[in-house]
Amino acid sequence: MSADPAIRAAADTTLSTPAVAVEISGVNLSYGTNHVLKDIDLSIAPGEFFAFLGPSGCGKTTLLRLIAGFNQADTGRVMIGGRDISALPPWKRDVGMVFQSYALWPHMSVRRNVAFGLEERGVSRAEVARRVDVALGLVGLSHLADRRPSQLSGGQQQRVAVARTVAVEPKVLLLDEPLSNLDAKMRVQVRRELRDLQQRLGLTTIFVTHDQEEANTICDRIAVMNDGTIQQVGTPMELYERPANLFVANFLGTANILAGGVEGEGGARRFALPGGAGIPIGDRICPAGAKLVFRPQHARLVPLGAPIAGAALPCTVLSREFLGSTMRYFVAVAGTEVAVDAAFTSGRALLDPGAQAMLDLETDSLLLLAD
Repeated sequence: MSADPAIRAAADTTLSTPAVAVEISGVNLSYGTNHVLKDIDLSIAPGEFFAFLGPSGCGKTTLLRLIAGFNQADTGRVMIGGRDISALPPWKRDVGMVFQSYALWPHMSVRRNVAFGLEERGVSRAEVARRVDVALGLVGLSHLADRRPSQLSGGQQQRVAVARTVAVEPKVLLLDEPLSNLDAKMRVQVRRELRDLQQRLGLTTIFVTHDQEEANTICDRIAVMNDGTIQQVGTPMELYERPANLFVANFLGTANILAGGVEGEGGARRFALPGGAGIPIGDRICPAGAKLVFRPQHARLVPLGAPIAGAALPCTVLSREFLGSTMRYFVAVAGTEVAVDAAFTSGRALLDPGAQAMLDLETDSLLLLAD
């Protein structure tokens, strides 16, 4: 969303409102007997780029629509900038929402689409023209102002939807899976542009997605949701490195999960796997029903008889995948298939399917997590 420097400078001062906090407390929402949102409590900081991340049906879009005013909670409240907006209709909440479908008027030009919301609010003609020019400059579409949506690419249509929303100067920007209709290459480009625009405007933004890569690359913090509840809130790195439970670990990136049980006492405790092999865990906290969790890059395959750096488990190579800079091996450990990543180097000897090896684990990176 590159823009002319002069227009960008003007936009940063004339389409920016003071950043506000969003507080959600005690929110429950049901559709009949279906409890969709369950005791939601969240604090989103002023100017933060925040994501609701989770699988389809987890309640993330319902929560976003509740903030926008399209859904009403059974209990709890939503506050924006310290003001309780729970009972207000959508048009009085000072929020702007970009929908998954973009919802552009096909018979209107780009300029008219961006102007529509302002005209509906009774903004003067001169002010509408000024704000439209600034908004289109922000997203780099000034030169396409007279085209219709059908004459634009998917990425350009998405920019029009963003410009239309930003032009009304919302206190909070809501994005409902805005990249889902774009191809893979365009998604990468547009998500960077969204982040750049959000940072320049300093606008509190809430982004809904089921794509962990999107959330990780552009958001300050993420709320991971499942079955209507918030499983964990944190920065992308916090969630990846220190997931609160098995769901978060498995949803964010690839996680290897081994079942077993704790044996021994004190510093001599170990996590025993089926078949007798085990990993020392010392005095680590181990929740009831916990499983051993580690990422593919936190283990390495070592030929039999080679030195071991961490804690080792016997394994059998099942298959491998060449991923360019990485070779991903799939190996059987105690009856479970796990993934192991090794940096690919030309000429380096590879392990073939059927080979026996040792799985050398980084003990500091091992996690003991329960449901």
